[in-house]
Amino acid sequence: MAEQAWTELPEPVRARLAEVASVAVGELPAADVPPGLRRLAKFTPSKRARLGARALVGELKDSAAFRAAVLAWWDEHRPGELTGPDADPVGAAAGALLMAAPDLTERLAAVAERVDVVTLRAQRDAALARVDKLTAELDRLRSELAEAGAEVREADLTRDLELDRLRRRFREQGSRLREAQDATQAARRELAELRERSAAELTEARAARDRALERAEAERARAARASDEVSGARQAAREARQADEVRLELLVNTLAGAVDGLRRELALGGGGPRPADLVGGTRAPRHGGARIADAGGLDRLLALPTVHLIVDGYNVSKTGYPELTLFDQRNRLTGGLGALAARTGAEVTVVFDGAAVASGPLRHPRGVRVLFSEPGVLADDVIRDLVAAEPIGRPILVATSDRAVADSVRRRGAHPLASAVLLELLTRG
Repeated sequence: MAEQAWTELPEPVRARLAEVASVAVGELPAADVPPGLRRLAKFTPSKRARLGARALVGELKDSAAFRAAVLAWWDEHRPGELTGPDADPVGAAAGALLMAAPDLTERLAAVAERVDVVTLRAQRDAALARVDKLTAELDRLRSELAEAGAEVREADLTRDLELDRLRRRFREQGSRLREAQDATQAARRELAELRERSAAELTEARAARDRALERAEAERARAARASDEVSGARQAAREARQADEVRLELLVNTLAGAVDGLRRELALGGGGPRPADLVGGTRAPRHGGARIADAGGLDRLLALPTVHLIVDGYNVSKTGYPELTLFDQRNRLTGGLGALAARTGAEVTVVFDGAAVASGPLRHPRGVRVLFSEPGVLADDVIRDLVAAEPIGRPILVATSDRAVADSVRRRGAHPLASAVLLELLTRG
């Protein structure tokens, strides 16, 4: 039974036996210490227990003399710690094993049971901690889900309000267009009536002239008076024709003014400030824009009507002309963008970090808007605001190799392109 107990020791009992043997080895006479353990006597007790635990327990198991010497030393120098009534359960189990006590099995079973209880409690505490952590995570996810739901509902409400406003505007524009079409039809009908009246008056004048000529032939005696009457009739016809022409010219001018006014009404902001000149306002959700991978694709997109190219100034210039000073980089880039704007007709805006601006004049080519960020504001944030200020549906291109800026503007509906793509087009253009 004792042999089996040595092979199935609970871990606390095994550790206590190693501790007991490590202390005794350092105090026993060299003759009582087995040769295999004498080298451990030079170590401290804690180091002996840590490094020689297997050897110490093995000697206790195999050497009855060593067990007796160790037990005798403990009874003499530390009485009661292994065999006394006040010994703790683990120490009592270790003492019972050294003495091969009759209740050895019960003591080892009690220690094993206690180890199991401690292990189960530790597992229970770990499981409870895990449950608390998962509960907190679940609460956090529920809170995030609720916040996301609120944001979605708010976005839906904003979208519905904007849709209603656009529908009302569309209906208003449709009404104005129908009124303009009706006015145009009425003017055309009036013009046709004027032409008919003019033709009728001209025909009547010609008939009067013919009648006068006939009367002149028939009444040669009254030729002078008939001649005066014919001249008067001709003069009246010319005056009537001139009056009709004046009225027709006035009508055409009136129609032209009405059409010009209608065009200005339907131009939807033409001639006014561009959205990029008024950065601010609300942000509208957009579908993600596609990335532009080559200069050919960029050139085709720049041919679209109302396209807006926004350039991350230093990101592009430092990619293309790193050997130049910042001042020369800005001038070279804006010059190239001016040529591109003149060739394509696109709206072009370039944004530089204001903190890096050095003294000296900067060229502002025609067709290129040059912006510098305010102190403490990054050009990246200005670019995001420019994109957010544009109306939904307008083609917007953003030239930058900054991944964070490209990803954020793409989510707002813009088409990002690498700085190298724009530089290739400027070099080729």
